[in-house]
Amino acid sequence: MKKGFLYILLSVRLCAFGQDHNLDYYLGRARDNSPLLKDYQNQLLSNGVDSQLIRASYLPQVNGVSNNSYAPLIGGYGYDNAVTNGGQLSAQVLATKTFVGRNYLSAQYQTLSLNQKTIGNATAIARRDLKKTVTAQYITAYGDMVIMNFNRETLALLQKEEGILKGLTQANIYKQTDYLTFYVTMQQQQLIFRQSEIQFRNDFALLNYLCGVVDTAVTDLPDPGLKMSVLPDAYSSEFYRQYTIDSLKNINQHALVNYSYKPKLSVFADAGYLSSYPFQLGRNFGTSFGLSLNVPIYDGKQRQMKFKKIDIAERTRTGYRDFFLRQYDQQIAQLTQQLRATESLIEDIRGQIKYSSALIEVNAKLLETGNVRITELVLAINTWLNARNLLNQNYTSRLQIINQINYWEAL
Repeated sequence: MKKGFLYILLSVRLCAFGQDHNLDYYLGRARDNSPLLKDYQNQLLSNGVDSQLIRASYLPQVNGVSNNSYAPLIGGYGYDNAVTNGGQLSAQVLATKTFVGRNYLSAQYQTLSLNQKTIGNATAIARRDLKKTVTAQYITAYGDMVIMNFNRETLALLQKEEGILKGLTQANIYKQTDYLTFYVTMQQQQLIFRQSEIQFRNDFALLNYLCGVVDTAVTDLPDPGLKMSVLPDAYSSEFYRQYTIDSLKNINQHALVNYSYKPKLSVFADAGYLSSYPFQLGRNFGTSFGLSLNVPIYDGKQRQMKFKKIDIAERTRTGYRDFFLRQYDQQIAQLTQQLRATESLIEDIRGQIKYSSALIEVNAKLLETGNVRITELVLAINTWLNARNLLNQNYTSRLQIINQINYWEAL
């Protein structure tokens, strides 16, 4: 029996090692299956098409135009023939081209460039969010597995010792009540194991669900092996970069509003058939060309209203930026403090496990000679089990805190 309990003390295992489905595997599957990342990729492609559309919109535009009408006079009543000429028959090819300043065209391209940077930055943040979410769920499932494996091993060893204790009880070395006390402890451990197994299966299935993995098989998860990453200052992160891009967008939008109120010059030319109906049908093939100038004069002060909207958007951007800068360092400091406190607690728990293990070892020696009460042994075992479970829980908490800190890592 002493040998069995010593085996319990030596079976302090934090994980079951498997190499098939580690954290990198799940992160890769999550990225491959993420509809959001695919959406951003398609937005980048669409933004490239928008650039081509701008370029094409300022090339000569050629259209075929046909207008045909007939205005009869019936009994002397009808449209004035001097106005309608009795009708019109036309079939023309019309070409137009609008001239814009190079600065206005550059501002439009700048809009697309900023949109591309926004999408790229949003993609980087989405990858961070996805990595954090999947890693957090992986850690949760891994922690469940550690607890489940520990509970399984503990149950197996208690079952083995229960058989030995049963024989000692039948030999009248221990009372029946002593045996029942140990047996109840073993039964409780069996229920704990079953509950931990259900929890692991549920969280493992949720991990597959988050990553888009269609698989009902349950496998061991290797230790994620997370380490603290190098953290950038707040001004170098994607989160702050978005505020910079938004500021450039507001400046660009201000320029676009100004350019939209500049005079616009267009040229046109047409060729084809144009005739009043039904006279002189064969003589009216020809061409025409000209200029069109549009000069904004007054629009109800809409330009000033648009500028006000841009100013409001800029104040909103500044408010969010300042809040982010205030919270960034504070959040990192709080997480670092939590990590240190958790690591300190883990060391204290290891010390408690050491003393609990020594107490069980002493009781195991006394048990062979019948010089220890089973209640004392059970109490020592429960103290050790609680300490081990607390160690597993805090080890998992430590990984979760590191995951939260690494969310801000430099990429």
